Amino acid sequence: MAWSTAQVARMSKVTSRTLRHYDQIGLLTPAWVGGNGYRYYEPEQLLTLQRILIMRELGLGLEAIAEVIHDGRDPVEALRMHHAWLVAERDRFAKLARTVERTITELEGGEKVTTKSAAHWFEGFDPDKQAEYQEEARQRWGAEAVDAANERVKDKPQAWFQEQGTQWVGLLHGMVALIDAGKAPDDPAVLDAVDGHYRWICEFWTPNRESYTGLGQMYVDDPRFRANYDRTDPRLAEFMRDAIAAYAQARLA
Repeated sequence: MAWSTAQVARMSKVTSRTLRHYDQIGLLTPAWVGGNGYRYYEPEQLLTLQRILIMRELGLGLEAIAEVIHDGRDPVEALRMHHAWLVAERDRFAKLARTVERTITELEGGEKVTTKSAAHWFEGFDPDKQAEYQEEARQRWGAEAVDAANERVKDKPQAWFQEQGTQWVGLLHGMVALIDAGKAPDDPAVLDAVDGHYRWICEFWTPNRESYTGLGQMYVDDPRFRANYDRTDPRLAEFMRDAIAAYAQARLA
């Protein structure tokens, strides 16, 4: 049995455009292409797509996913590996959910906060991971830049962060529209859009030409960033990198 691109898109909630992109980069090649040019997928390809989506949910970028997909591993063995990853994530989030649930119960019950009870509020969190991110940023951009960024946002209200998130989503969708319009990364319209991104970044820290270009490259190289961009559009990370590089060269010192 085989399914068309449109049918696979409906089943998987993955856009037809994304499926075509996966084919173009050799990540998910259809079983065959009809004389009308339509792509068709068989069960083997659907299984591969499931694996791709699992790894995207786990935060892997497309390059890392491609390495796993093409490593020749037995499909059942590979699924066992993915299952173990997912169970570990499930357990981690379940522990966090229990922590939040317990806190709600204590607050609704009017219980007095003690050292013992407050300690339970932080079960399931991984402060070492946050420290790791902070240290990574210090090594990449310097302690002064990281500390200055932390200082800028430490007293911001929650509404401010929500507003920044809304702006970020708008920036990404604007970039995808420019990609769909066939604009090159150094097109003036794209550079104007990147200017919005640069000014958004400046709310947190002010990069120069070198560091802003490095940030764009990190969008592609770092699986954590790459996975977030891929969720919006698999073309976006590379386009942002190239557009940021063009902007930095043209408009930053």
